[in-house]
Amino acid sequence: MSRWAVVLAGGVGSRFWPLSTPERPKQLLPLATGKPLLQDAIDRLAPIVDPSHTLILTNASLVKSIRALLSPIPRENIIAEPRPAGTAAALVWAARTIQLRDGKDATMISVHADWSIRDDAEFRRVLLEGEETARKTHSLVTVGVVPTRADQGFGYIQPSNPDKPGGSPVKQFVEKPDKARAEKLVSDGYLWNSGIFIWTVGDFLAEVKQHARELNNALSVDQDADAAEFFGAIDNPVSVDNSVLERSKNVTVLPGRFGWDDIGTWAALGRVRDKDEFGNVTTGTAHLLDCVDNVVYTDSGSVAMYGVDNLVVVVHDGLTLVTTRERAADLKRLVESLPPREKGRA
Repeated sequence: MSRWAVVLAGGVGSRFWPLSTPERPKQLLPLATGKPLLQDAIDRLAPIVDPSHTLILTNASLVKSIRALLSPIPRENIIAEPRPAGTAAALVWAARTIQLRDGKDATMISVHADWSIRDDAEFRRVLLEGEETARKTHSLVTVGVVPTRADQGFGYIQPSNPDKPGGSPVKQFVEKPDKARAEKLVSDGYLWNSGIFIWTVGDFLAEVKQHARELNNALSVDQDADAAEFFGAIDNPVSVDNSVLERSKNVTVLPGRFGWDDIGTWAALGRVRDKDEFGNVTTGTAHLLDCVDNVVYTDSGSVAMYGVDNLVVVVHDGLTLVTTRERAADLKRLVESLPPREKGRA
């Protein structure tokens, strides 16, 4: 049995301004631990997937940095996407690459580079259970994380039979809901749509061919074509959820409880890093008095805070960001409003 991992590591991570830049986006930053998020993801998979069987898909501008960071990964396994074309295109290109190297029966485990996982061992156990299910049922397996809160930032999955061993057929996918609906979905036993996928490349490519009409032009590109020709044949970016999983009747969801969180905003550090007795999370030199539930990150100088709650404070390279934890998800609007001098540093 041959097992591969595919790590999606594209994007610029603008919500982590001023620390993130196009040359050093969030997946290359030490946000969840003392190591870059991408390094965490690779280390987490290493006990079950050999580096030679690990593919990383990323922006062309990041290939050099990632090669330097992840020297055990073969150079040819760090693949530049010529342009952003969505997760469907990225995963199809990865599946075709694996099929050419190792055949259609190889297993493909797909994860993103910007997650926090508290229980790595349980995470790997669920992945291997998902692999067994994918091979036995020839279905597309996704891991649905058991929610710990009603979060509006995630999509949701409804299992048709939550108690079925080995996973349950998916009844429906739900896009990101409003607050009231998120609370109802959680109470009704829906799972977070984590973006963790497990399948054999042959089964996945067959489902893509059947359902993903948006990729028809790209699928007609010869197997020996390069990435530029394949990605160039795609008109508009499309997600694998919308183009394949939501249309297929052959999707299984497996529940996961391993402390998963998407590191999407500065406020997320308040969930994934260790807190003090007042709920504050600090990185770097920070002095807080009569403060509750703040997130502070400084890599240049000290921060002193007195009598304030629920703030995000980031100090980096002469820039200081101050916002609320609630507004931290909306930094793109802030960055777009900056004067040219500051915007050029973002």
